Parts: sequence; C-alpha cells; structure tokens
Amino acid sequence: MADAQFEPKLVGFLCRWCSYTGADLAGTSRKQYPPNMTSIRVMCSGRVDPAFVVHAFAKGADGVLIAGCHPGDCHYKEGNYKAMRRYRMLLELLDAFGIERDRVRLEWISASEGDLFAATVADLTEKVRQLGPLNWPANWEEDGERAEALQAIVREHEEAMEVFR
Repeated sequence: MADAQFEPKLVGFLCRWCSYTGADLAGTSRKQYPPNMTSIRVMCSGRVDPAFVVHAFAKGADGVLIAGCHPGDCHYKEGNYKAMRRYRMLLELLDAFGIERDRVRLEWISASEGDLFAATVADLTEKVRQLGPLNWPANWEEDGERAEALQAIVREHEEAMEVFR
C-alpha cells in the first residue's frame, strides 16, 4: 500500500508538434492537473528510445508518459507507429527489470486536446501514487540475484566481443 504522503515524480516525453502543444494549451486554459510531471519535448514520439524511459527510472522517476500525435497525423508520417512498436518492446523490458507496466503510459494527444492532456496526467499520477515509490536504483542494488544476472549478461557479451578483437 502506498504512503499517503507520497507524491510521484513523473517524466513526460512529449511530441513537439502535438502533445507538447496540448500541454501548453492545458496550461494557458488553466486546466487543473497535478504538477508532478516534468515535460521533455522530443521531436516525435517515435524518437523516444526505451533506454530514455529506463534512464528516467534510474534517475528517480516513479512514472513516465510518452505522448504523441494521433496515428495517421504524425508530422513525420510514421513516427507514432514506430512509438507503438517501441512501446511494446519497452513493456517487455520493464517486465525483465521488475517494474510494473502501469508506471508507463503511451497516449495520443493532439495540440487541441488540452483537456485530455490534463486528464492523462491526473490519471497517471493517481495510478503511480497507488503503486507507491519505485525507488528502483535502491531496489536493484538490494536484489543480488538481479545484479548477478546483469553481470552474467555483461560477461556473455564481453566473451562474444572477444571474437571480433
């Protein structure tokens, strides 16, 4: 059960052309939503590498929003389809790290959907609040089994790379 005083730290990767502008509209329209999210403007949701999300968690984020243009409306034509494929891969990666899938959300928010942006941030904030703090770096260090598995993967790749040296 989550601590009643816990306020989640969220990171939002927002598409420059739609979602970031939708966030701006929510602000200029004075929509009420929790101030828990730090927005990072990216050129396209398809540019959000799963490593960005893992890095956000490693640096202390409790939840992550990836938001982009609606499918078919991408400024780069197919960027949001790439985001969908990466998101499915990201969910598998989170499972491997022992991070709940509900800590990450992919949402399509256009420049005119300030209400949807505000509702999305409020909903994600509440879901993450219920999950409680991730505290992932500390959890990782405490779990020797996971650390050993990671070291084994590194050793395996080092051995494979010796062939090319």
